[in-house]
Amino acid sequence: MERVADGVWLVRGGFPRLMNVYLIEDEGGVTMFDAGISTMAGQLAKEAARFGGIKRIVLGHGHADHRGAAAKLAAAGTPVYCHEAEAADTEGDGGMHYFHYSYLHHAHARLLFSPVLKSWDGGPVPVTGTLAEGDTIAGFDVVHLPGHAPGLIGLWRERDGLALVSDTFYTLDPETGRKGAARVPHRAFNIDTEQAAASVAKLASLAPKAAWPGHADPLTEGVGETLAQVASS
Repeated sequence: MERVADGVWLVRGGFPRLMNVYLIEDEGGVTMFDAGISTMAGQLAKEAARFGGIKRIVLGHGHADHRGAAAKLAAAGTPVYCHEAEAADTEGDGGMHYFHYSYLHHAHARLLFSPVLKSWDGGPVPVTGTLAEGDTIAGFDVVHLPGHAPGLIGLWRERDGLALVSDTFYTLDPETGRKGAARVPHRAFNIDTEQAAASVAKLASLAPKAAWPGHADPLTEGVGETLAQVASS
């Protein structure tokens, strides 16, 4: 595990460890934000056990690489929460019905992404309850940041300027896996790319001191200014 901030830990998984799952210390256990891919279930349960176990899972959104381990953990009794606009996809196909692989630039990516996503997925996840903007959970405020997914949410902690934001922005190229500058999520996987850019601007307006995404590396310097530039580019 990697310490992100006071009471917040990062577990990286997948190959080459580009899937980010966050464990938030929460009164004798942890709230888990996002659930990575299916093969991470055992790893996540083991790391969470250090703090007393997983009290709940909050999904930033329901795509295969974010709900992947949730089905197995839910089967063991862990409750799962997401935004109400994400519940149907979380319990369904994980948003795959609006993916457009034709937008991918590389032929190999167009060919491989569908089977890769299916291999990452643990399947539909039963939703225990839903969250809305302004709700508070584990000391964080829920922020609705749609566009990449209809019910994508981030968690915002004003006292230290920490934002955990799932796929509100990328710091890697999903076609190559190469890390890079912050960017709006790839339109091949967005339900509405213009709305996704608007959500990056909304996140920028919070002026976070650190913004940790669902994959790869965080933004920790000039975060608001960087995100505002990303949103307008």
